[in-house]
Amino acid sequence: MTPVSTHSPHGQSSLRTVQVLGGGNAGSSAHVRSLAAGLVARGVKVTVCAPVEAERTYDFTGTGAHHVHVPRSSDPGSLAVLRAACADADLVHAHGLHASFRTALALGGRRTPLVVTWHDRVHADGARAHLLRLLERRVMRAATVVLGATSELVDRARRTGARDARLAAVALPGHPRRPVAPEDPDRLRPKARAELGAIGRPLLIAVGSLERHRGYDVLLDAARVWRSLDPVPLVVVAGEGSMRAELQRRIEDEGLPVVLAGRRDDVTELLAAADLALLPSRRESRSVLAQEALHARVPLVASDVGGIPELVGDAAELVPHGDAEALADAVVRLLDDPERRELLKDRGVRQAATWPTEDETVAQVLCVYDELTQPGLLG
Repeated sequence: MTPVSTHSPHGQSSLRTVQVLGGGNAGSSAHVRSLAAGLVARGVKVTVCAPVEAERTYDFTGTGAHHVHVPRSSDPGSLAVLRAACADADLVHAHGLHASFRTALALGGRRTPLVVTWHDRVHADGARAHLLRLLERRVMRAATVVLGATSELVDRARRTGARDARLAAVALPGHPRRPVAPEDPDRLRPKARAELGAIGRPLLIAVGSLERHRGYDVLLDAARVWRSLDPVPLVVVAGEGSMRAELQRRIEDEGLPVVLAGRRDDVTELLAAADLALLPSRRESRSVLAQEALHARVPLVASDVGGIPELVGDAAELVPHGDAEALADAVVRLLDDPERRELLKDRGVRQAATWPTEDETVAQVLCVYDELTQPGLLG
């Protein structure tokens, strides 16, 4: 690979970058922290503009970056703070649709290169859906380069007006406070299963916010089938969200073998204890759960949506989204077929080895930065 310069085109000793994060989901926030750490280690000056809550959780300053509190808002005060933070930057990198839109407004007519990483699509209905399409077009046309986390996002960026859209798969970063994977998961597995109430029965794990697009209503439909199995599997869902009360009512009314475990900081241990991981989403880009499941050698059953097929290849059982019968059948087949489960575990390890490391992700992004800050590029 061609060596990457950390010199700005204007003669300063180091490239000065600003990373802009909005509310930020866990994946994009962890990516910004990973990126900040890698850039600082390579001599790049990094400022992270993000809400103070994100700084408390992800400790951007712990990487050597400078943090500026910018609320998740497009009001004039927030834009003024963002504009000031970007004033001396050689390049600005925004993550997510809303953060990118605010950044485009803050930069105004400046010629500072704007890189946008599109981690996932934002979805809405009715009038809000029309507004989101307008925001997408505005952001795609304002960006110097759009980096899509999946091929699907890259294609959409090009259709929406991006001048330069490229695939830039985001590595699965180690969350600064995520527990380290146990050295001996087999030793801890019985303890974790006992705590969850899964002794002598299969344990199925799903992780993600309790929101409509996660497909947990479909998961509960499938769980009605699993009630007839012997032994009955236990389904544990880790996450919180607006659908908790609705889902809990169904679990109780229908006697479903499902536990809503709330937010958990031990997802690594949960997966290590599981027989299967479930991802019934209606939409997904580069799923963190899918990546962690394959890394942990846990067979995965997932919807064939968005970036999932590209991410997992032949290392998971894919089912049509919204099809509870297909989801239920896939789980029953895997529970009855230990050889198939072992095959998926081995394939998962091989597939995970094809994903970029954090160092490779940082190197790719830095190559883009170097390209965009070469003298004469923008004029």
